[in-house]
Amino acid sequence: MSTGPVAAAAPHAAPLSQTARIVNTFIAPRKTFADLQRNASWWAPWLVLSIVSLAFVFVMDREIGSEQISKNEIAHSSKADQFEKLPPGQQAKQLRVTTSLTKYLSYAIPITNLIIFAIVTAVLMGTFAIAGARVPFGRAFAIVMYGALPSVIGALLGIISMIAGGMSGSLDKEAFNVRNPVATNPAYFMDPMGNKFLYGMVSALDIFVIWAIVLIGIGFSSNSKIKTGSAIAIIAGWYLLYKLIGSGLAATFS
Repeated sequence: MSTGPVAAAAPHAAPLSQTARIVNTFIAPRKTFADLQRNASWWAPWLVLSIVSLAFVFVMDREIGSEQISKNEIAHSSKADQFEKLPPGQQAKQLRVTTSLTKYLSYAIPITNLIIFAIVTAVLMGTFAIAGARVPFGRAFAIVMYGALPSVIGALLGIISMIAGGMSGSLDKEAFNVRNPVATNPAYFMDPMGNKFLYGMVSALDIFVIWAIVLIGIGFSSNSKIKTGSAIAIIAGWYLLYKLIGSGLAATFS
């Protein structure tokens, strides 16, 4: 005799398209990161990041100019005084080399991002493994790649700012800081030649970096048994250490 209807199995979530994954990263990130268990593909966010980054570089090259960017970088570096003491001919030669290097590195950003994200993935994967959360490298790499998507908004804001400033004539090319081009953190309003350590630490309070840290934390939490708060704390701890070392070196060699 039948004892009653057999309970239906809970339906699996429908697989997400690449576009849906990207959209959900911003509005429902757990759906995106859970879907990575089905397929850890990362090419879509990498493509979006690459296109927007190259667009930013193109607009920056057109509105600011590679030579001016190099001049600004030298002016903000510890070698500014040394550069000013060089004869005009040597200054021009060094500026040409720096400008060419800056341009090549800028347009190589899609490849550079792959290397940086791979390093970040390896560090986080190892750290989470120690904490008892084992996530395969491919899936961890996809988590980091999707987690970096908020930087697209920052780049788009930079593009809009440069184009609008160029059209209105209000763009101050000599004050442009390629390392901090948009007011997404308090350091944007500080003098980069002032207290280098303070400047570096304050720049860590960037809205899009914090957003990315939260997303990556959600990603690792969604793919392991570690709590979301703990995952975010681990990632934030590594980022804080990175900023402490970077800011300390900048202050030491300034």
